[in-house]
Amino acid sequence: MMPTPAPGLFALGLALALATGGMGAQASSALPCQAGDKACFAKILGSLPARRAAFWKDSLARPVAGRVGPAPPGLVEYLRIDNLANGYPETPRASRLSGDFIADVRGAIADMPAAVRRVLGGTFAGLWFVDDLGGTGYTDMFVDGEGRPVGGFVVLDAKVLGRFTANRWATWKENTPFKPLAGWSLEARIEDAPRDDRRGAIGYILLHELGHVLSINRDIHPRWDVAPKEAPEPARFPFFDLTWTIDRKGDRYASRFDGAFTMRPSVVYYLGAKLDATDMAPAYAALAATNFPTLYAATSPGDDFAESFASYVHTVLMKRPWEIAIRHGGKTVMTYRTCWEEARCAAKRRILEELLR
Repeated sequence: MMPTPAPGLFALGLALALATGGMGAQASSALPCQAGDKACFAKILGSLPARRAAFWKDSLARPVAGRVGPAPPGLVEYLRIDNLANGYPETPRASRLSGDFIADVRGAIADMPAAVRRVLGGTFAGLWFVDDLGGTGYTDMFVDGEGRPVGGFVVLDAKVLGRFTANRWATWKENTPFKPLAGWSLEARIEDAPRDDRRGAIGYILLHELGHVLSINRDIHPRWDVAPKEAPEPARFPFFDLTWTIDRKGDRYASRFDGAFTMRPSVVYYLGAKLDATDMAPAYAALAATNFPTLYAATSPGDDFAESFASYVHTVLMKRPWEIAIRHGGKTVMTYRTCWEEARCAAKRRILEELLR
């Protein structure tokens, strides 16, 4: 799930059924909005304390590793209304976190390079946990007194995270664009055996979400709450400009590689596969001729940066694996790895290196 509109997030089991019946009645009795009236809900969201920098003042004063815990009531209310706005039936509630879960989360943060914690120190308002979020991860921005975005917060669903090790989660995620077919398989590896655990899964998911936070008050890509037709010129966003163009008439973003990577618009994660299993190898072969580091990066400008940030930090700075193996009839037909040692991603790598200095 995500703000409206927002970068794609690592969602798991995302429920897309529109809120009807009891949910609609619940919305109308508590709020002056009819079910499905996104403009009305968006107005309320913009006025809530969790949208304001003052709400996060105490959290921002703590060390980054201390900005962790069950979601505070004001954030839970924000998420509840955002779910209503987007038609998600889940009603989030603050998680009750066990000691070993908190240890895994803090361990995942401690694993991150100091440069990551440093660059996010003034803008990351914390990592907060709920149950029944409607997805695994959610990132949104908060604004200053003038309404300017100045930072962001991350929410994860603790109940969902308890189900996965790192490689099992990554394998599940990377299969979601493809319809299953007997004889075909795709396996992802983002950790070696000693680190293939819940802490490893949390660490990679968090890196992706932190990429979204990092983009909030920097000219990396157009804001996700601005329609493409109204976005500033691409030259303002050097990272974005390497890969994306703006189709103002169609009110959408297009990639500079769409002429050759013709199946890119059909790459959809979590929301219902549009590609066949037999498209796995062709999709990754086409991906290898672009500057997208992962297939998920090809889905939107926001996720291009978040995936680039996560995979760069994970593989280059943390020296962890990232590999996709596609098999047919038990035989490996393709292995794909991220591009950070290849010329095709050199320009993006330079921007990431500059951001993390």
